[in-house]
Amino acid sequence: MNKKRVVITGMGVISPIGCTISDFSRNLFAGHCGIAPIEGIHQPLPIQVAGQVHDFDPQSQGLSAGEARRSDRFSQFAVAAAIQAMQQSGLVAGTNIDADRLGVYLGSGIGGMHTFIEQTKVLLNEGAHRISPLFIPMMISNIAAGNIAIRFQAQGPCLPAVSACATSTNTAGEAFRAIRHGYADAIITGGSEAAVNALAIGGFANSKALSTTTDPTQASIPFDRRRNGFVMAEGAGVLIFEELEHALQRDAPILAEVVGYGNSCDAYHYTAPRPDGSAAAKAMRQALDEAGFRPGESLYINAHGTSTPLNDKTETAVIKLALGAEEAHRASISSTKSMTGHMLGAAGAVELIASVLALCNEQVPPTIGLTEADPDCDLDYTPGSAKPSKLDLALSNSLGFGGHNACVALRHFIL
Repeated sequence: MNKKRVVITGMGVISPIGCTISDFSRNLFAGHCGIAPIEGIHQPLPIQVAGQVHDFDPQSQGLSAGEARRSDRFSQFAVAAAIQAMQQSGLVAGTNIDADRLGVYLGSGIGGMHTFIEQTKVLLNEGAHRISPLFIPMMISNIAAGNIAIRFQAQGPCLPAVSACATSTNTAGEAFRAIRHGYADAIITGGSEAAVNALAIGGFANSKALSTTTDPTQASIPFDRRRNGFVMAEGAGVLIFEELEHALQRDAPILAEVVGYGNSCDAYHYTAPRPDGSAAAKAMRQALDEAGFRPGESLYINAHGTSTPLNDKTETAVIKLALGAEEAHRASISSTKSMTGHMLGAAGAVELIASVLALCNEQVPPTIGLTEADPDCDLDYTPGSAKPSKLDLALSNSLGFGGHNACVALRHFIL
């Protein structure tokens, strides 16, 4: 089968450091910290900081009052980011793309957790007969993809994914494959999450996964020896993947080309990574090989970089195993979770957007807060501030609970 080329023609983002691509990009390269003291939760918490989306107004983002009322926060984020991405791409089903050739591959690690919590309170306080008839369609994790498909009349393949922190890297990778092998002309892909609430914070905190640091600027410090856990965050990232000839025929804006995807499982432990990093390195190697990576090319890696003791040490080993020691030390690496926090199922898509911006702006985003080197993390993590770099290739890594590993590779588009 003749493999088709896949390009990115639109992007949209809702995040702790910006709810438009322009704001996100400016804050990303400026090293702005979007982590702050938790707001809106009125009960004692073991954790004090998070990456929350502030001043989000669904209606100003393009949702009607009815759509907002019938949607959990994670779905609102997803639709808002999709509206941005589709506006940039200029795609309109039935006009410049057949509806049955437009798909949606968008996932969430948790889904409508706010709705789940609120309706559980109703059950306990008022009884089952008072539960909202909208409870299920607001809570299920596939509904964001469904709502986007309805909004844009995308009648092609629709495939939500749930793979924890790797969710939206998997949706992007599978969208790439679907277009490459001819199953769609364009796919709206990404992920969304809105799980900054007392139940999720309590669960993650009691499993010893979250940072206990109270200073927002020192809580998410990937690859620093002082790191002690990740910082929960929320938001959404959406990208439009499109078959090259289809994009060229309609004179679409082309931001980057998707050139590789890797996917593997540690099959080791439900939260801890496989210590030798071998499975995750396979996912990286798959993406690198498909992308045609050549030694000596200028490489940027947007690391999973969660700021947990195990992840950052293991991911460093993974990168060395995938690239070899020499290329690993040559690569420019950063964790944008140092600025956004960990957006769970949305993280991969938002970090893929950051990787596109790195290519387009010829800059490597920083890992802020990294001031005390960990001897086990000895690569170039771009500490403190962004650096200029004419990049050839960008990789975005995601490593999720359950052992899910995913990696997507990007290049500049050259006809």
